[in-house]
Amino acid sequence: MGLSSGLKAVITSNHFKKVLVIMIQRAYLLVLVLLVLAGCEQGANKVDNNMMAPSVETDTQLKVNQDALLRGATDEVRLDAATVMLFSDSSRARQVLIDTLKQSENKQARMAVCRALTVSRETRRPIRNKNDFIEPLAEVLKTEEGNPAKFAAEALLIFDYDAIENVLEPMAKDESMPVKARLNAIYAMKVQLDIRAITRIAELVEDKDKQVSVAAGDALRSLGIPVSRDARRRAQILSDLRTNGMERFQRDWLIRQESRVNDLEKERDQWRKLYLGSLDRIYEGISDDGQRGKFLIEQLNNSESTIRLWALDKVSQWRIGTQSKLPAELGPVLVKLVSSDNRDVRLATAKLLSLTGELSSAERLADQFKVEQDEEVKLELFVALGAACHYALVPTSGSQLSPELRKQTLEWAAGYLNDEDAKKAHRGAEVIRELLEPGGLTDDEVAKYMDLLVERYSRDKQAGNSTLRGDLLVTMARLCGQNVYKPESAKRFAGLFEQALSDESDLVREAAVDGLICVDRPRALKLLAKDFVNDRSQIVRNRVMELAGEVGGKDDLPWLWDKIGANSEGKTAWQAMLKIFNNCDVNVIEDWIGRFDSQAGKGKLSDEQCVSFFELAERKAVAENKAEMVRATREKLAQLYTKAGQFEQAAEYLGKLRGSAKTAEQKEAILGQLVDVYLRWPKVEAASLLVGNCLLEKDLGHDSAVIRSIDAFLDNPSEGSDPNMVLKSLRRIKLADQRPLWRQQLARWNKRFGSAEDPNTGG
Repeated sequence: MGLSSGLKAVITSNHFKKVLVIMIQRAYLLVLVLLVLAGCEQGANKVDNNMMAPSVETDTQLKVNQDALLRGATDEVRLDAATVMLFSDSSRARQVLIDTLKQSENKQARMAVCRALTVSRETRRPIRNKNDFIEPLAEVLKTEEGNPAKFAAEALLIFDYDAIENVLEPMAKDESMPVKARLNAIYAMKVQLDIRAITRIAELVEDKDKQVSVAAGDALRSLGIPVSRDARRRAQILSDLRTNGMERFQRDWLIRQESRVNDLEKERDQWRKLYLGSLDRIYEGISDDGQRGKFLIEQLNNSESTIRLWALDKVSQWRIGTQSKLPAELGPVLVKLVSSDNRDVRLATAKLLSLTGELSSAERLADQFKVEQDEEVKLELFVALGAACHYALVPTSGSQLSPELRKQTLEWAAGYLNDEDAKKAHRGAEVIRELLEPGGLTDDEVAKYMDLLVERYSRDKQAGNSTLRGDLLVTMARLCGQNVYKPESAKRFAGLFEQALSDESDLVREAAVDGLICVDRPRALKLLAKDFVNDRSQIVRNRVMELAGEVGGKDDLPWLWDKIGANSEGKTAWQAMLKIFNNCDVNVIEDWIGRFDSQAGKGKLSDEQCVSFFELAERKAVAENKAEMVRATREKLAQLYTKAGQFEQAAEYLGKLRGSAKTAEQKEAILGQLVDVYLRWPKVEAASLLVGNCLLEKDLGHDSAVIRSIDAFLDNPSEGSDPNMVLKSLRRIKLADQRPLWRQQLARWNKRFGSAEDPNTGG
């Protein structure tokens, strides 16, 4: 009828989980102590094989353990001492524990012994002569209340109910007992989950003492058993329990408890969601950064881990979203959270601190890294430590980093670099880079860690881990950037970059291209333009084109021109060509104008691309005083702007062309284009002004460029234009002299558009 140890463990699982965690954390200490004890036993056996082996614990050892139990500085120290003595073969050690349970003046020591007994049940370790503890534990139930009594009741779970019913039941029923003792006994019987214990509790529902009666009812309800004041009803309930059996009751009880827990968790999650939603609304309503910072500090100091995680997420969004420094007051609070008792809070804090190296958190991160047990959190702490060290090494940071911590962090980084886990190896490589870049190390130290990078890369080249190889090459490429060790980095890594160009992995080739560019850009272009302009990786092709734009010359223009018009890379190729054109002499530009106008070149460039080129060509031609090239580029630009509907720019270039025209015919032709631009702008009055100025000089007949432009507009007016409004403006032109040809044109247009006004009036 007794409850199995597995089911008993469920009842107080939260408490026992905490104890078990503490035991695991101290396992190393216990092993050492037990080894010492074992060594002492072996030594004692060697003294005289004919004599009975003495106790494992010497007087000195027993005194040390007893002193730790009775006067230990922390609960953990007292628990460790109690555990060592509990599993000792020494009867004297066990007697110390029994005597401690009888000492009502030392509650902490009493609880430590109870906890040690509880842990023995969780770990299933046998205890010699464990019945010796029944009476001392009962004594605790009689004299204590609160946690000491609770721990004693749970410690009794190491016994079957048969062994303790004659202790607990009389204590619960004895009206002469102190109330606290009776209540403790009821709790101890409840956690036993034995039908006999439940029956005795049910009998106490009608006890004369109200506290006892209430406690009995509460105990039954907590087990999912209906509580009735009717004796016959209680008897029936208990009869059903006995009929169904304890095993079924326990199963049903566990199902009910699980359902209740699920309901409570759902309710908790609902309230949590509502509360976090309220925090969101409050936070979004705060516009002042200082007030926002204060609000987040308040939430970061909240005892609930869920609230702290919410606040950490907001701080992270703030940091990433604005790319600005956080309020100074947040720094100490964030750094403190790396030592939080909640694993998720430590993880979120470490990830955030990896983005905020300016918080001077290196020392605190290193301290937590040394003691962190969770591997994921430990890795993020390491990443954050690398960022903090890197920032502290910057001369303008205002932070200090001890040489010892820098050296230690590099050693940790080397360990990660050599880890079989690719992610850890990548993190190790990046931290090495962060600690090398600022300088200040000896040549031997720099060589050591660069060699480690090369060795790990070579190892993974054989293993075929392309992702890690690519990541390592990226790290090497960054070391070849602008830092004090660039020459040394280039010397060690350039060969690897060149070899990696033949790798099958796109990621590796992309990283190799970056590395070569960091080492020597002109040499890289010479190497890459030969075989990699058509690499299957779009990233490689783009980087080669971008490099050509930065350091390339006229010899790179043909292969870039071949890419113009391609959907995926035409724009990049054209931008590179423009940069090269900008650095070329005017003769190269003039030669390419001809290519653009050739049959093969037509249609490859968009109007926008043409505009960008001809604007550049015009500037070059003006600078070199090449008049014919200036005229040609301006004509092209006027056409392009007119086609694009950018009439203001078109008018500007036509004005320049008219100002430089050498003959009347050229000027009139340009004037015709200007009239067309103004009409389509539309700036009708400006067009009429141009026509009036022209009429001051001569009459305009059908062969005039101005008349042809007006005809063309009236034949195909711009959307929304009214030809009658144009004619009305033209009729208002004041004529100083007779202009019969012009009047004939007006009459023709008036007749065409049905105007009743007399064109001969001139208005």
